[in-house]
Amino acid sequence: MASLEFSKIVSFFKALSDESRLKIVGILADSERSVEELAELLGLKAPTVSHHLSILKDTGLVTMRTKGTSHLYQLDMKELRLLAKRALAVDTMVDISDRVTEDAWERKVLNDFLDGKRLKEIPASRKKRSVILRWLVDRFEFDKRYFEKEVNKIIAEHHPDFATLRRELIGAGLLQREMGIYWRV
Repeated sequence: MASLEFSKIVSFFKALSDESRLKIVGILADSERSVEELAELLGLKAPTVSHHLSILKDTGLVTMRTKGTSHLYQLDMKELRLLAKRALAVDTMVDISDRVTEDAWERKVLNDFLDGKRLKEIPASRKKRSVILRWLVDRFEFDKRYFEKEVNKIIAEHHPDFATLRRELIGAGLLQREMGIYWRV
């Protein structure tokens, strides 16, 4: 499952996991409403309702239109059906299970090879080394350029063989290098 699709499904479940948002969805399934109408029906303050609507809107479940000075919200039934169908599909559940299993395996690799923030040893297995390299590259900021000395210093905080790990990061395509300047990809 693509990461974007997975995050959209997670957002869908999070959006519907809140009782107030679920009630808003139920109300909007019947008819469009303003923030003030929803606040009155739910016994909530308007800013709280606006917050919930924002989450539902970001998920794509709710749309808004302007009528005079009012904002009217309505449920996007097509998007709700699509997300529900996708989220509850057997393929999606299997993909989520696979992702959980992979995440657990990666956590185990990190626990096996790290002592706090120190790398005990560089894994011989390519697959385990890849997990360690992805962990190590997170020590570098995106959109920042580093001199080789800086790269070596950051890596040396985690393992004394900074030269090998620097080459591995470049070989894995996690860092780029040009004329002695390095950056995260």
